[in-house]
Order: sequence, then C-alpha cells, then structure tokens
Amino acid sequence: MAKLVAFYSRAGENYFGGEKRYVEVGNTEKIARMIAELTGADIFRIEQELPYAADYATCVEQVKKDFLEKARPKLLREPENMAQYDEIYLGFPNYCGTMPMAVFTFLEQSDWTGRKIYPFVTHEGSGFGRSENDLSKACEGAEIGRGLSVVGSRADDAGAEVKKWIALSEQ
Repeated sequence: MAKLVAFYSRAGENYFGGEKRYVEVGNTEKIARMIAELTGADIFRIEQELPYAADYATCVEQVKKDFLEKARPKLLREPENMAQYDEIYLGFPNYCGTMPMAVFTFLEQSDWTGRKIYPFVTHEGSGFGRSENDLSKACEGAEIGRGLSVVGSRADDAGAEVKKWIALSEQ
C-alpha cells in the first residue's frame, strides 16, 4: 500500500507556550518530516495560493475570518496522483478548534472511500478540538485511525512519541 504524509504547516511568527517566536520551519512540518522518514511515505505540503501573514496577530485574524466564512482557499498545487495512496498521515495545526480551511479544501477534492487516514495535530493546549469529527465528515468512506496530538513547542523533541504512535497505528 502506498503511503502519503500530507500536511499543512506555517512558518513565521508562531505561538510557543505563552510567547511568540519566529520559526523557519513550522511545527507540523517537523512532525510530518519525522513521520515520512519513519514510514517511507511520500510527503506533500498543503499550501494556500495566498498564504497567511508571517506576523502572528495578522495571521490569527485571517484564520478567524476564513473560519467564520467557511472559506475554501485555493491551493497552490495538488498531489500528482492522489488515487495511488491507501494510507494518509494528515497533519495540521489546530486553528479555531479544527483543521485550517486549506485542509478542508484539500480533503474535499478527493474520494476517500476505502482509505485509512491517521490524523496528527500540533497545538499549544487545545489538542484536536473538534477536528477529528470534522475529518470524519469531510472524508466519508474513510477509516480514521488513532490520532496523534503534539504540543507544537515540543515538536523538536517528539521523535519517541511519533515513533510509538506509528507503531500503534500500524498494528
């Protein structure tokens, strides 16, 4: 079975346990890279055609606006042959208690029947929120596997946690 790690991540000014810091690589991307390395999966970055601002406060306002409008931002690109993947590790930060709107765009472009999705989320205390429920609705026909929730500011040190999750997911 072919595997894909599809993820949405944001670099720039991010929130880390009470303070803001600028990062070159987003927390979700760090986890996605670990998963791809451990599983041998292909990797695909979900990117909006018009990205959010690098400034944290401005980004939060943009995210809230998109959430309230139930926006479906246009994506920069799509995977070349999504139909080849049976297992998808899907990663995203928790935005407004769920997945970023660009992840909804990504999900709504494919037929998920018969596929298995393993969600993973980065956050600073909110966990999955309602994203697992939203994922089930958006991916009708898919089997949603056990999820992994990682505090974003601890992403650099999450290797053992990621490895354990993958081992449990593949049982």
